[in-house]
Amino acid sequence: MNGHRSTDNLVRMANSIGDFFNAMPDQEEACRDLAMHLQRYWEPRMRSGLLRHLENHQGEGLQEIVLVTLRQYRAELG
Repeated sequence: MNGHRSTDNLVRMANSIGDFFNAMPDQEEACRDLAMHLQRYWEPRMRSGLLRHLENHQGEGLQEIVLVTLRQYRAELG
C-alpha cells in the first residue's frame, strides 16, 4: 500500500472515531477518551503515521476534535 493511500485510510479511520467522541457533551473528556482509544487500539505504526501527517501536512482532512486531540496528547501517542 502506498504512503498516500495509507495516510488517507488513517485520516478516514481517525475521523470515524472522532465522529463518535465528538458526540460527547464534554469536549475535554472527549479528547481524553479519543486519545485513550488511539493509544489502546491503534498500533504504534498507525499512530506515528497520523502524527507524521499532522506534522508534515498540518493534519489536512482531519476533523477538529482529532486535530485538538493529536496536538494535546502528542507525547503520549508518539
